[in-house]
Amino acid sequence: MVRFMRSVAVRSALAVLTAAIVASCTSTPWPPGVQDVPAEAPVLAPDRALETFYLPPGFGIEIVAAEPMVEDPVAIDFDADGRMWVVEMRGYMPNVDGTGERTPNGRITVLEDVDGDGRMDERAVFLDSLVLPRAVKALDRGILVAEPPYLWLARDTTGDLRADVKEVVRDDYGRRASNPERNPNGLVWGLDNTLLSVWHDQDLRVDAKGNWSAIPTLHTAQWGVSVDDFGYAFKNSNADPLRIDLIPATYYARNPNLERRQGAYVDLVDDDSVWPVRPTPGINRGYQDHMLREDSTLAIFTAAGSPVVYRGDRLPPELVNDVFVSEPAGNLVRRFAVERGADGSMTAANPYQDVQGEFLASTDERFRPVNLYSAPDGTLYVVDFYRGIVQHRDYLTEYLEDYILKKGLDRPLGMGRIYRITHKDYERDERPRLSDLSAAELAEVLRHPNGWWRDAAQRLIVERGDTSAVNVLREMVTSAGDESVRLHALWTLDGLNVDVPHAASEDASPYVRSAWVRHREGTLDLLDVLDEVDPIVRRQVAASIGTLPGAPALESVAALLVRQGTDSIAVDAALSGVYGREADLLLHLLAYRDVVALRDALAMTTAAALNGGERDVVFAASGEEDRPAWQRLAILHGILAFAPEPPEDTTRWSEFEPHALDDVPAGLITAAESDDEDVRRAAGQALDRFTWPGKPRPDRPDVRPLSAREQELFDRGRDLYLTTCSVCHGTDGQGREAEGPALAGARWVNGDEDPLIRILLHGLEGNGLMPPQRRLSDGELAAVLTYIRRAWGHRGSVVTEDEVEEVRGRTASRDRPWTEQELGE
Repeated sequence: MVRFMRSVAVRSALAVLTAAIVASCTSTPWPPGVQDVPAEAPVLAPDRALETFYLPPGFGIEIVAAEPMVEDPVAIDFDADGRMWVVEMRGYMPNVDGTGERTPNGRITVLEDVDGDGRMDERAVFLDSLVLPRAVKALDRGILVAEPPYLWLARDTTGDLRADVKEVVRDDYGRRASNPERNPNGLVWGLDNTLLSVWHDQDLRVDAKGNWSAIPTLHTAQWGVSVDDFGYAFKNSNADPLRIDLIPATYYARNPNLERRQGAYVDLVDDDSVWPVRPTPGINRGYQDHMLREDSTLAIFTAAGSPVVYRGDRLPPELVNDVFVSEPAGNLVRRFAVERGADGSMTAANPYQDVQGEFLASTDERFRPVNLYSAPDGTLYVVDFYRGIVQHRDYLTEYLEDYILKKGLDRPLGMGRIYRITHKDYERDERPRLSDLSAAELAEVLRHPNGWWRDAAQRLIVERGDTSAVNVLREMVTSAGDESVRLHALWTLDGLNVDVPHAASEDASPYVRSAWVRHREGTLDLLDVLDEVDPIVRRQVAASIGTLPGAPALESVAALLVRQGTDSIAVDAALSGVYGREADLLLHLLAYRDVVALRDALAMTTAAALNGGERDVVFAASGEEDRPAWQRLAILHGILAFAPEPPEDTTRWSEFEPHALDDVPAGLITAAESDDEDVRRAAGQALDRFTWPGKPRPDRPDVRPLSAREQELFDRGRDLYLTTCSVCHGTDGQGREAEGPALAGARWVNGDEDPLIRILLHGLEGNGLMPPQRRLSDGELAAVLTYIRRAWGHRGSVVTEDEVEEVRGRTASRDRPWTEQELGE
């Protein structure tokens, strides 16, 4: 198997080759440019739909399954013997109002290619009566099914491919009241034997006895997760097409005091433009100039989802470890070529950008690629929802609703296709038959050139807890020629709780050495590897050092930061392991008076210590005149990173909620009187962000207490906020990265109630989109608005149902979200 650790020079050569192939193609032009399409959106039969696709020269597309064999597919998985398990989300948006969406008609079906011709010809309904199922994972012990809020383990004990046992693994896997865009999904078996999810704050592990354990992680991403040959997890969300965890997100979840999490959910893409082959005015914000080009094609990602790392062996090798992303609103699939820098950094770009092309695009408006898979047969699978409506009602603008109804895209329902991407130079692989193999035979499968086979073999050995092939696995760790094989063998041993040979610590591959550090963390003397020169391994050491117990760990963290203080990823990874001991670490770092490279580490340690409530130590250190100015400035920058920033407009300071202190910050006041101009300025800025007993502040209107009836309204609003709004804006009103802005201290929340009511009635657009809250009545909107105007220290007035009703009537003709400019007039 050709590995894909290509340098920039090699990538450039491939780009030239791609351009040459495109230029030499004299049959069907590629890329095709924007095609003329009929004004209507006809439903195309599966074979006819094949004629609407455009791919780079040499590539082809085939039907694996289509209605009625499959209906409304949104996700699939393959079991050890190559059968396909399909999530059929049949209830999703049956009409533009979403009426009846929670009808229990979702299914998990099993499709099988019995005659080996590549097209599914047998179907069985494994599990039905599900409400909006989201994901499926075929395990050795049963089929894991996500039906928020439940995560089920379903089993067939009679051999008829019908579940007759259904056990609850989790009952907190999302919320039934949330829409499918805001519920957990994924269930991908990672290289480290963790079942990964997105839009959830926990991953899972299962041992050989069937015991499940939860692994806290960061609540990031939205649409699927995929892992490359080296164990990195790729994720994304609607307008944010590709991100990566350079450090497993579970490390950062250890420490809620972190002000920054460099290395987690890292953006890989500089250019988010897309190139459909048909006009695409039917997008949620098609009326915004920047969303569509002059030819009415989608200009940028708006519905990115389902990143998948291609790890097969039946497409050209330059695709291996590239990431493919779906864009159903643009009727296309993007290929991202991933570059890996010598410093451990990564970037991703469209290799066809110069010719304004996409890897896969269709002129069929109903082609909705919602999921992608690197398949057992070595090819790439595309799951096509084949529907007119893909935007959920909670975010559906009136513009798009009118477009859907005008073009008849709300009908028909119950369709769907699954496609296979092929190449003229390769034949698809045979179907796997792994379920009956012994551990020794499965160990040999770890050498397979297709990553799906390696993953499946590793999972089966680990799930079964079969240690009979341990010696074979140890030999593979030390002698297998392919680093991916060595990695699989190492993580299989780790999953079996068996020691990995020490030789892995000296492996030529930094990925193997990094995995060995993770395997040994908690028992390893990490001081022995503090001087590791490769950034990939160094950052893992930084993350793992937090597993050491007690004071020696703080000394080790300080020693590591002295060496790696300029690497922001290493800094944050190291700080993730000192939860509750940040102030002690700060004192350790302050002992290094001459190591100016610790600036960033000091600042972030300061912010974390403040989040942990350790204010006296921080303020005292900022005021010590005999301390080097660079240290004092670093501390002050950490204070500024921690405390909320007042508005630039001083006339709005009465709306600002500074951070409240119990006592006068004497050290900070001393710093504000420093002879050093930079220290004095930074300390003055910091003082503006705090208040304490006796500190004068701008006049603020007194706020009368809520009446009993108003308190009921507030309490009702809090419940509605937690079930409807907190998924984007956070339970604390501080917002969520890439999902929703902070409401605490926000201008629209604390200002006049009229613009705020209009925002909830019709939405707000700008850098993002606040959707209209159509499902809430006037009374419910009043309750939510009352809550957010009095929560988190806010002092706004109560909003009544009559006020909401009045604004609704006055703005009834409004058919699109407001802009900030309009509301500011």
